[in-house]
Amino acid sequence: MTRDDVRANLASWEADSASYQERNASQLNRWDRLAWGIWDLPEDEVGALGDVEGLDALELGCGAAQFGIRVAMRGARVTGLDFSARQLAAAGPHLRETGVHVPLVRANAEELPFADASFDLVFCDHGATTFTDPRITVPEVARVLRPGGRFVFNISTPIIWMTWPMVDGPPGRELLRPYFGAGRMVWDEADGGVDYQLTYGEWIRVFRTSGLIVEDLIELRPLHDRASTFGNYATVEWARDFPAEHIWKVRKETV
Repeated sequence: MTRDDVRANLASWEADSASYQERNASQLNRWDRLAWGIWDLPEDEVGALGDVEGLDALELGCGAAQFGIRVAMRGARVTGLDFSARQLAAAGPHLRETGVHVPLVRANAEELPFADASFDLVFCDHGATTFTDPRITVPEVARVLRPGGRFVFNISTPIIWMTWPMVDGPPGRELLRPYFGAGRMVWDEADGGVDYQLTYGEWIRVFRTSGLIVEDLIELRPLHDRASTFGNYATVEWARDFPAEHIWKVRKETV
């Protein structure tokens, strides 16, 4: 882990891991359904992953493996990867509680420690695709995917980036920074963690130069009565009017 941004994000997650797991436990630690994002929208309604039975799958930035466990419950052979030792340590009780087998690997998503063509599916829900440079991570994902394999990940949208204040508070309805300013962002200098975002055109170009074909872009929209433990994100009212998060579905070319 040599890049400064990787080290900064590692330090941020090591410091916040216990608090993050505690404050979001009631939403994250549910084994009765597979759901996406800030408002826990069911995969059976979203339809982003589809049938995963028998697939070799990698969760990119698995945290404490809650999402990966639920994908494994649907029949995938899941491996979880994260660079935070404390996040991975928090997965142990969940694996024991559920009895689900998910091997865990501590590594940087920009340098995946897997052979070419190792997986049928790479996925994450606000995971490593937020905290690593997509121009490095996406080609790495393409490398470890088998021909025809899928990369499915949920991430904040450029729209919420443009409307999120730098100080505490939810996104509003005023543009605070330029769309073409998307890229690398340090939201809190005291924390030092780095987030990444691209414009829509840049995302598509990164996918295409990596040999990935866009199949869908699912813009998540919560119901009016949806609750979330992630209270520092957008309000439900805001996310009903503007997409706060979306799921990219891309597939590796077969030729």
